[in-house]
Parts: sequence; structure tokens; C-alpha cells
Amino acid sequence: MVKFMTSVPIPANLPQQVERALEEDIGSGDLTAALIPVAASGRAAVITRESAIICGIPYVDATFARIDPRTQIHWKIAEGAPVEAHQILFEIQGPARSLLTGERTALNFLQLLSGTATTAHAYVERLKGTACRLLDTRKTIPGLRSAQKYAVRVGGGHNHRIGLFDGILIKENHIMAAGSIARAVTAARSSGAKVPVEVEVESIDELEQAIAARADIAMLDDFTLEDMREAVALNRTAPRPLKIEASGGVTLATIRGIADTGVDFISVGSITKHVHAIDLSMRFDWEP
Repeated sequence: MVKFMTSVPIPANLPQQVERALEEDIGSGDLTAALIPVAASGRAAVITRESAIICGIPYVDATFARIDPRTQIHWKIAEGAPVEAHQILFEIQGPARSLLTGERTALNFLQLLSGTATTAHAYVERLKGTACRLLDTRKTIPGLRSAQKYAVRVGGGHNHRIGLFDGILIKENHIMAAGSIARAVTAARSSGAKVPVEVEVESIDELEQAIAARADIAMLDDFTLEDMREAVALNRTAPRPLKIEASGGVTLATIRGIADTGVDFISVGSITKHVHAIDLSMRFDWEP
């Protein structure tokens, strides 16, 4: 079997995600697969109909292992590998009923995560030659956040906070409720949470407030390129410079120009929100 990318840890909740997906699809039983003779065996090959960065191998393996450990998968590519249209990704053999029952769930994981990794990779390619890093967001498919964030890493991107529990991001409504950026940051520091404190700012004045409040990161929300350059220059002269993140309406066409302003990070919600699932096909060959 082809080895996975060992540098990207597999999500700890992968078994639970696979279990939920199978329960959703199979329910009380696969009525259509039951029409196939129980002793029938088969083999199949899965191909991609378009170029992609492949992601989801451990999810496919876990899906078929959960349905029937007698299935045998032979991968032709590695996790994170680039592939071209019509390339064979893997071959599988085993009880025919099991192959049919697991087909859709396995391919759903593979097409979704490959789509996410492929999109992330496209954005990362635009950042080559800069020190800027691509970040994802919390705009993910419910129940599959860890899977999609795993795919972003396979595609070469980096994860922003996983959820509300591992980072503090102070936005406009938080600032209004607290009374000011300074008060919101002070409250964050007083909470005892040992996590980064980030403040979303909408102007140079608010950036100055975030710097004075000693936040860790400032997110520039919908800044123009000119304002981003001014923000980066201002931050560099601060006694305690922050990390600068740019966000808001970033596309493949605009990301390089944003990176060239000198920001440290660029977050792109569309990586996980506007997913283009990779077109895959499983071709069966039944054994007598």
C-alpha cells in the first residue's frame, strides 16, 4: 500500500466521521446491494476525471474496513500527490455487496477532501516566493471541519483556529459589547486562556488600538492594498509588532498582490466553503 504523507496528522475523530457517514447512507441496510448474490466477488478501479491533489486515502481505507475487512485496496498514488485526468487512483477487490455499499461514502470523502486540497494548493502556489502563509477559516461543512482542515494542510495551507476553543478572535460585535478594543483584549488576557488573541480591525485607527492593547494578531478586514501597505509599515515601527492577517473577498486573482504588501497571513474562507468536489468514477469488473 502507498504510504500517506506522514507530516500531516490524520484527524483523531476520523473513525467517528466515517461511522456517521455510513450510518447516514446505509441506515438499516443496503436494499439494492442485497439483490447481488452473497457469494459474488468483484474488483473495481477508481479513476479521476480531472487533475487534482489527492486527499482522503485514510478515509477511504477506514470506510471499506468498517464495512468489510475482507476488502483489499491497492493505492496507485500517495496522499497529497498531484494526478491528471483519467489516472487510476486505486484498485479494490472483495465481496461484491461490500464494494457496492461502500462506494458512495468512500468517494464522497475522497472527492470532497481532494477538492479542498486542490483549491488550497492553487492558492499556495500563488504565494510562492513570499513569506506569507495561507490560512483557512471556520467556514466549513458541519461535522467535517477536522477533515477539511486536514485537507487544507495536505494542500500546503495552514489552519487558523480549529474552533471557538483554541483561539480568541475579537470582532466588531465583541468590541461593541466590551466597549473598546482595549477592554476586549484586557478581558481576553484576564480569562486565563493560553491562546493567541486576535483582533479584527476595519481601519488604521483600529489597528493602532490593537497594537496599543498588545494583541497578538491583527486581522485587516477588507483593507485596500494601499491601506494594507500602510498597516504593515505602521506595525513594523511599533514597540511590539503584531502578526498581520489579511481577510475578506480574497481570490486567486488577488491573493498575490495582497501577499506582496508584506502581511504575514491571508485567510480564505472559500477554500472550505465553496468546494468543487473532484469528479471521480468507480469502474467495476464482476467475478463469476
